[in-house]
Amino acid sequence: MLTVSVKWLKEVFPKVEIDTSQPPYVFKCQLYDLTGVPPERQKIMVKGGLLKDDADWATLGVKEGQKMMMMGTADEIVKAPEKGPVFMEDLPEEEQVVALGHTAGLFNLGNTCYMNSTVQCLHSVPELKSALSNYPSQKSSDLDQTSHMLTAATRELFNELDKSVKPVAPMQFWMVLRKKYPQFGQLHNGVYMQQDAEECWTQLLYTLSQSLRSPSPSQNPDTTKELFGIELVSRVHCQESGEESSETESVYSLKCHISQEVNHLHEGLKHGLKSELEKASPSLGRSAIYLKESCINALPRYLTVQFVRFFWKRESNQKAKILRKVDYPLQLDVYDFCSDDLRKKLEAPRQILRDEEGKKAGLKAKVKSSSSKDNDAKMTDVEGPSNESVKSSNSTSGEGKESQLTGIYDLVAVLTHKGRSADSGHYVAWVKQESGKWIEYDDDNPIPQREEDITKLSGGGDWHMAYICMYKARAFPV
Repeated sequence: MLTVSVKWLKEVFPKVEIDTSQPPYVFKCQLYDLTGVPPERQKIMVKGGLLKDDADWATLGVKEGQKMMMMGTADEIVKAPEKGPVFMEDLPEEEQVVALGHTAGLFNLGNTCYMNSTVQCLHSVPELKSALSNYPSQKSSDLDQTSHMLTAATRELFNELDKSVKPVAPMQFWMVLRKKYPQFGQLHNGVYMQQDAEECWTQLLYTLSQSLRSPSPSQNPDTTKELFGIELVSRVHCQESGEESSETESVYSLKCHISQEVNHLHEGLKHGLKSELEKASPSLGRSAIYLKESCINALPRYLTVQFVRFFWKRESNQKAKILRKVDYPLQLDVYDFCSDDLRKKLEAPRQILRDEEGKKAGLKAKVKSSSSKDNDAKMTDVEGPSNESVKSSNSTSGEGKESQLTGIYDLVAVLTHKGRSADSGHYVAWVKQESGKWIEYDDDNPIPQREEDITKLSGGGDWHMAYICMYKARAFPV
């Protein structure tokens, strides 16, 4: 790590750190934060000419305390006349975000699209932002320092995204993420390697689950689990010995397993809830094959689904990708995957939802509840619940509000991967805004998209295909 001074126009920035293990583009992103001059407009004089984005610091001979000069013009906000029309550029930046209808993109710091796409998807969860905004600056005694630092960095990055219309350079977040999870700092030929977005998603949620715990009895002790945790109850059965047991576990995503028989998410989830495992059988005195069949016993507000597209190819000794097309819906009903106990709890709110949609269609409300698949199918075909009495829950339990879930979920984010291998290619986030519009976050470039194009990210070729889908629960305030 070197410290240099940078002169720009009449200003001098005396102590700017250079991480020589990262490409000069990252250094330019730091200067963008300081000066407002976008990296593509920066001209930085070094020995031998101008500093290139992908230059090797080792060959440039930059020394500790060296003075560097930068040329380039910053983005300017044109001021409106005193008594004239107010243009969006004249508004404070936070108001520009509101007028724009979406938040900022994230600079790619060198193969960090896996991280950027993960952050953009999770940043779209208002309850998570609310919990992070209340996260204390002082570390609690039962939390390790790196988990505290990563949580605080997530909070600050979310705040930056909310307040900025210009792309944000997630330097601090990336540095702390690598410190907490060194796997994300792997280098190949001096360049940071592409990583798996699902691993980044899982590790970040695990850290938040440790840090966003409330000691107050009036609040939910585990915000992350309430928002994303899925409780599974499983029957483990050995056909050979007749042994049977049950177990309960909490996971943060459902797996959609892909095979020749799987054409739709519903089929892949069904496969994902069944698995075979080999373990010691007490009655047989040796290893035996057990069948594990799981069902959902408690639902979260945000249901995450991972498409299991990557597998290890022994002959080539690398991760390969299943390109098969697997369709997924804008509205997902998980009633079929729930335990009998949970189905009973879902019946009343599901009937209310049917009645509401019946009113919209001009039908009389049913007196008796029904769990038939026909009714479930009719319910998921409608446009959505009434805004007046059927609302998706968007408050944390810490705010004193609870909700009844229906088992019906609406798609709010898709994380896609383009390429043939998990160790290469490109990740992008597609996020539904509060206005209902979709934005494609391709690193620092937010692009509006049509809803009908979102379900076309289902695979079958070399285009972007869904790797993680996040659904938001339709729920009733209690």
